Amino acid sequence: MVKPKVSTQPKICYRPIRPSDLDILEHIHGRLFPIRYESTFFHDVVNGRDIVSWGAVDSSRPDGQSDELIGFVTARIVLAKESEIVDMLGYDSAKSDQTLVYVLTLGVVEAYRSLGVASSLIREVIKYASSIPTCRAVYLHVISYNNPAINLYKKMSFKCVRRLQGFYLINGQHYDSFLFLYYVNGGRSPCSPLELLTAIVSYMRCGFKSVAARLCKNGGRKITRRAKCKESHFLVSATPNKRNMAVECSGYECV
Repeated sequence: MVKPKVSTQPKICYRPIRPSDLDILEHIHGRLFPIRYESTFFHDVVNGRDIVSWGAVDSSRPDGQSDELIGFVTARIVLAKESEIVDMLGYDSAKSDQTLVYVLTLGVVEAYRSLGVASSLIREVIKYASSIPTCRAVYLHVISYNNPAINLYKKMSFKCVRRLQGFYLINGQHYDSFLFLYYVNGGRSPCSPLELLTAIVSYMRCGFKSVAARLCKNGGRKITRRAKCKESHFLVSATPNKRNMAVECSGYECV
């Protein structure tokens, strides 16, 4: 691959990655990442075997290079309940067949950086995830020293939810990873302690009101034929030929 030269007005287009991209895809990965990927990974990507992908090309490039990859993103669908972020999802997402989209790799050749290519590729992933009714989030890992990527995801409203100690092992040295998350289709994090307490209090109040209403209703049935509660807060027996008896009434209900 010859180092691409960017025209004064590049025309960036996005398309699915296909088998003809195999060599250039493997080459760019090798140049951009300190981690080496097995050949089976690239074959799975270009053939769409359990991996979805998008490539970026500059259609303004000459000499038959207008369809050569200058950027890419790869991702895979995973079950939410089997993911490492199951505790970052609401109850329904963790206990049902809800899914997530996990970003595997994202890269742009150096000559095309700072042109919005990476953010456009991520938006393709978000759009794809949003089109899946069961999907609740997009998530990914970023090595702790990759500040440009960290700033990109923050700018795109991803949430940094966790720092994983020693997640990467590169050339015998451990590096931390940040875990970023972007919710889609109504996905959300579990309730905060305050939200949970508020929900419990509200539930208890409703329960108490329901019980009180039933008790009062049952009590009212027992005395319906004997008395009526008057505004004077006294009950006068309506039984004929008997001495009138005063019985205290409480509130608006007779007890």
